[in-house]
Amino acid sequence: MEKDKLKDVYQEGFEIVFPDAEDTFPILGTDYVEFYVGNAKQAAYFYKTAFGFQDFAYKGLETGEREVASYVLKQGKIRLVLTTPLNSKNPINEHIVKHGDGVKVIALWVEDATKAWEEATKRGAKSYMEPTKEEDENGYVVRSGIYTYGETVHMFVERKNYNGLFLPGYVEHKTDYNPSDVGLLYIDHMVGNVNLGEMNKWAEFYNKVMGFTNLITFDDKDISTQYTALMSKVMANGNGRIKFPINEPAEGLKKSQIEEYLDFYEGPGCQHIAVATNDIIHTVSEMRKRGVEFLYVPGSYYDTVEERVGKIDEDLKTLKELGILVDKDEEGYLLQIFTKPVEDRPTLFYEIIQRKGAKSFGKGNFKALFESIEAEQARRGTL
Repeated sequence: MEKDKLKDVYQEGFEIVFPDAEDTFPILGTDYVEFYVGNAKQAAYFYKTAFGFQDFAYKGLETGEREVASYVLKQGKIRLVLTTPLNSKNPINEHIVKHGDGVKVIALWVEDATKAWEEATKRGAKSYMEPTKEEDENGYVVRSGIYTYGETVHMFVERKNYNGLFLPGYVEHKTDYNPSDVGLLYIDHMVGNVNLGEMNKWAEFYNKVMGFTNLITFDDKDISTQYTALMSKVMANGNGRIKFPINEPAEGLKKSQIEEYLDFYEGPGCQHIAVATNDIIHTVSEMRKRGVEFLYVPGSYYDTVEERVGKIDEDLKTLKELGILVDKDEEGYLLQIFTKPVEDRPTLFYEIIQRKGAKSFGKGNFKALFESIEAEQARRGTL
C-alpha cells in the first residue's frame, strides 16, 4: 500500500477508518449478496456442502411466491441469496442466459434507504428501484436500489424498524442436511471487472455518487506477467467496511483474465468475493476436503517468503502444502488463496483471506497469482 495512504489509515475498534472518504450517506456494512442462478436448490446444496454455509431463510411456492424461489444461506456475517425464476417469462431468465450464474445484487445496509437513494440519484446514479416499504408482522424494511457496472445493482437496505429473520416474504428454512461451517466470517471486499477504459469512470462513480475514496491504485506495472496485465483502483467507504476494487484489462501479449471474464460473462460484473477468516489453514483444509479447487502455486514461490515477509506465526510447510500465499505491508501481513472459478464459465471465483494486521491487497503475490491464473487459462484454451 502507498505510504501516504497508510498514514491516513488507523484502527478504530474493529473498523479501518479512511478519513479521505466523504460518505454521501452512512453505510453500516454489506447486507447480502444475491445471485441469479439456474437452479437455486442445487446451488444452495453446493454452498452448504463446499463452503459451509447454513440454511437461514426461504421464499418460494410454499410461501405464496409464484415468480421466484430464493434460498438465503448464512455464515458469520455473510448472507448469500440464491434466486431462480419459476417460469420462462420471468426477466431473470435473460440475465442467466446471458451471464450464467452470477452476482446481481450487492446489498448495502444503511440507516436511511430513502435518503441513500435520493442522494445517489441526485449525484448521477441510475435508479434500479425507488424506495419501497416492505412489511409483515415483524415490522417493515425499506429498500431502494441503483445500477452500477454492467447489470450489477446496489440495493440499500434499511432495517431499523424490522425484527424479522431476513426480509418480509421470507420464512425460516431448516433441513436435515447441515454440514459444519468452515470459519468464514464476513466479506472483506468484492471485485468488479469492467471494460477497457472504464476503470476511471467507475472509480469516479463511487467517489462522486457514494463519497468513496481511492484507497490505492495498481497499474499494469504492478499487476503483470510476461503475457498479460490489468489495472485496478480500490474504492472504499469511510469506515472501511465496504471495499470495491475495480479492474480493467491492460494491453498484453495474450488475453488477460479480465478479458476472459468479460468474454464469458458477456459484460462487466463481479469477478470475485473475498471472504475473511481467522484461521485460514483450518478454512482451506476443510474446503479442500469438501471438493473446492484452488489455484496451484509453484513450490518455488515459498523459497523467498521469509525473505519478503519476515517471521510469521504459521508453519511455512503447511502453507506450501495448501497453496496459501503470504504478503506484508507496513501494518503487518496477510494470508490469501484463490479458488478456481466455481462455475463452468470461467467467471466468478472466491478469495479466502486472513489479515494479520495488513490492510493491503497482496501486491507481492500478484505475479505468482497471475501466473497460476494464466496456467488455468492455457488449459481452457483462452489465454
